[in-house]
Amino acid sequence: MISLFAYVAVGEAPSSTPKITLFNGLDLKAWKVPQGNDRQNWYQVSDRILKIQSGPQKKGSILWTEKEFKDFNLSLSFRFISGTIDSGIHLRNMDQIQIGISGSKKRDMTCSPFIPGKGYPVEAKNIQKLLKPKDWNHLQIRAVGPKYTAWLQAEEVMNYKSSTAKEKGPIGIQLHANREMAIDFKAITIREL
Repeated sequence: MISLFAYVAVGEAPSSTPKITLFNGLDLKAWKVPQGNDRQNWYQVSDRILKIQSGPQKKGSILWTEKEFKDFNLSLSFRFISGTIDSGIHLRNMDQIQIGISGSKKRDMTCSPFIPGKGYPVEAKNIQKLLKPKDWNHLQIRAVGPKYTAWLQAEEVMNYKSSTAKEKGPIGIQLHANREMAIDFKAITIREL
């Protein structure tokens, strides 16, 4: 059950739309697992945690949801484990909300939108103050039409209107290529608006 605080944190009125669990903590049932995962071990489930790590060849991949979504509020927790973290959440297409170090910027751009062809058009605020590098971080993302909003630890940190947003599509979790990294995710849920 979501508390009233959670509604206030993301600025949404209570909704009768049910919250959908995207990661059940047991397996990758709601996801399209990339070919080669059985050999590379990019995406594994252990102790109710989705563990994402680079394989020996450091190939990149994206774990996409089976279902497509239109407007939504996405909620998840992430924790940096090791290496140069370069991950992100794809929103219906290749637009993404960055988690970790940007390869082009060479610094942490967590919660900033990365838009193909535009790079990082805006930078999230207060990330250095809010981000817990060795603990769980709570991220909420709202996508309504072309407008993306992100909250870190329940503080609004980013707003952006994307000209490349798709009306509907899957949610993706990125493992960037050419990185030695490991990151954990848990409590991934979505509420359609």
